[in-house]
Amino acid sequence: MTRFRSTLPQVNGTTLLTDSGLETTLIFHDGLDLPCFAAYPLMETAEGRAVLRDYFQRHLAIASERSAGFLLESPTWRASRDWGAQLGHGPDDLARLNNDAIAMLVDLRDDATGVGPIVISGNIGPRGDGYVADAAMTADEAEDYHAEQIGWFAQSEVDLATAVTLSTVAEGVGVIRAAHRVDLPVVVSFTTETDGRLPDGTPLGRAIEQTDALTDGAAAYFMVNCAHPDHFRPVLDTGTAWLNRIGGVRANASRMSHAELDEAETLDAGDPAELGRDYRDLRQILPNLTVIGGCCGTDHRHIEAMADRCLGHNAA
Repeated sequence: MTRFRSTLPQVNGTTLLTDSGLETTLIFHDGLDLPCFAAYPLMETAEGRAVLRDYFQRHLAIASERSAGFLLESPTWRASRDWGAQLGHGPDDLARLNNDAIAMLVDLRDDATGVGPIVISGNIGPRGDGYVADAAMTADEAEDYHAEQIGWFAQSEVDLATAVTLSTVAEGVGVIRAAHRVDLPVVVSFTTETDGRLPDGTPLGRAIEQTDALTDGAAAYFMVNCAHPDHFRPVLDTGTAWLNRIGGVRANASRMSHAELDEAETLDAGDPAELGRDYRDLRQILPNLTVIGGCCGTDHRHIEAMADRCLGHNAA
């Protein structure tokens, strides 16, 4: 396995906005019930598809107002074998729903004006909870599991696959190997606890270094998601080589831990302006940070604040 020579614009220095906390927006702002925290079943109805389209169009409008690029991330975080089984979907259903989700993003890309470039990503979630390393797999087991969804993406119009909220090196390695087998560019995004370590205790920097070592640096880049910047910023040692491999951040609005968020009955949306300033500061630390978006608790207001701090004349 060799390092993927990517032509993705974000790898080559183009800043792309992306969306915010899809599931928390749908639950807390739109009042929807999402069993298993899964958004992909909305693709089954015209009403559900309209909700998703409206969500993405709100975010695309932010990029359009700034003539910026955008990364469209499919609503398929839970659309894999084990989670699908819990929701009553077999492999044929999942293949169809994953494909439909990508087709929706293609339509959104084709209809968008004033936004460019637009990159389409097939979104992959963890096999397990994501916040607890309780379903730890070997790299081979992870490769076998994620190869199915990655295979569906490889037959679609995606530009890359992005696996988010991963909590172990082994799962990241498995995802990368599965994507490499079908020549699909891939990104791995780790989540951290409040101490900047993955849920299994691995320091963030070590996780990135180990994953790169075990895959010959085949990932296009790495990301951090589902953690507030205060949780991982202290471990971003200036001058450390692995910082160059972080190309994206999708932070939480809240400073609460994963355990606290799981128990929360109300949404902690934090302060959008403050989070925007956090991203401005992160761009001073992470030289290759080009993908800017949100995770739990964030919505289009947070993306606007990030854009105001990180794009154009407002970045100063």
